[in-house]
Amino acid sequence: MKALIIGGGIGGLTTALTLTREGVECELFEQSQTIHELGVGINLLPHATKALAALDLLDELDRVAVRTYELFYLNRFGQSLWHELRGAHAGHDFPQFSIHRGRLQSVLYEATKARIGEQLIHTGHRLVDFSQSPQGVVARFALRGSSGDTITARGDVLIAADGIHSTVRSALYSNEGPPAWNGVMLWRGCVRYEPFLTGRTMVIAGGMNAKLVIYPIAREGDGVLLNWAVAAKLSDGSTPPPRREDWSRPGRLDDLLPQVEGVFHLPMVDPLDIIRATPEFYEYPMCDRDPLPRWSFDHVTLLGDAAHPMYPVGSNGASQAILDAHSLGRHLKEKGDVVTALAAYDGERRPATTRIVHDNRTGGPERVIDMVEARAPDGFTQLQDVATHEELEAIVKGYSKMAGFDRVKVQ
Repeated sequence: MKALIIGGGIGGLTTALTLTREGVECELFEQSQTIHELGVGINLLPHATKALAALDLLDELDRVAVRTYELFYLNRFGQSLWHELRGAHAGHDFPQFSIHRGRLQSVLYEATKARIGEQLIHTGHRLVDFSQSPQGVVARFALRGSSGDTITARGDVLIAADGIHSTVRSALYSNEGPPAWNGVMLWRGCVRYEPFLTGRTMVIAGGMNAKLVIYPIAREGDGVLLNWAVAAKLSDGSTPPPRREDWSRPGRLDDLLPQVEGVFHLPMVDPLDIIRATPEFYEYPMCDRDPLPRWSFDHVTLLGDAAHPMYPVGSNGASQAILDAHSLGRHLKEKGDVVTALAAYDGERRPATTRIVHDNRTGGPERVIDMVEARAPDGFTQLQDVATHEELEAIVKGYSKMAGFDRVKVQ
């Protein structure tokens, strides 16, 4: 069996590693000229860490990431709404990792080069079109930087891990249109900074109209590489975003500072100081797509953001792509027949991710800060006068159960 994998991001590289472990020959195609470190911080939840540990990557992850110790939900005045331990500290068999997206991609890329061979990783190859028959799939690629040259590749299965603007998804659903914006703009950056609290603490403060996220993603000498994100509601989402989704689009202080100044007052860190100390940060409209009725079409399937782009709440985007790859590899190994395996993968992963996409639209576990902000916009004297522990627990624990990491069970 041979797999053609479209996309050299986290989902595509994890798929290549997973299928190679299961004895499937892989060839990977990335449209960028190079695969290099981009982006800022993300989190890997315990069930995704377990899948990566099965690929013998745990030591490398420990080298470049932080094992998240605890999470605080706060209102914008720094009053605590919810506190919990995370990952192995909360009793899971595997940790939650806070990590730079680019460093995770680098770990996956280096492992993929070593295990499938660098000659089977093709950069500068943009998918133009594909066709399939009972015998398999043929894909045609344009070579970036050339004068119209194309090549073809043949395989038994084509796996589209080519992101929110997936070429394969747009071919399968030609009338879908662009991603949907909810009116929230994100600014994200990371900077070397002094540790706060345990040095492995994650803070989410405010609400969906104005939200702040801060957590360390690497150790840097005596300090940490501190990741931060600010989300602000700029419109009702009825109009297209002002700029196309692009994780490498530089943000501007003049746009960001009014969303932070006088809004957040945290006792453990100064958000304005962190932001001003960041030499470069990025702007990104919060977009997703409606869940699809089907991912798999005979020898072709979708994976990761190509299948289920979701709002970045609940620390789930990268984790779900990794779980996709794990599921796909297992079904290809167990079923043998490509069409049967892809249908089983679709039936397992699509309903699970559909629930997460819908839940993230309502705030995911971060509904706790929305609820308290709505009830007590100017803060509170006693939290129990605003929201009961049972109400808060139902939101946070209900989300972890729905997303599959209330217990670590990866088949």
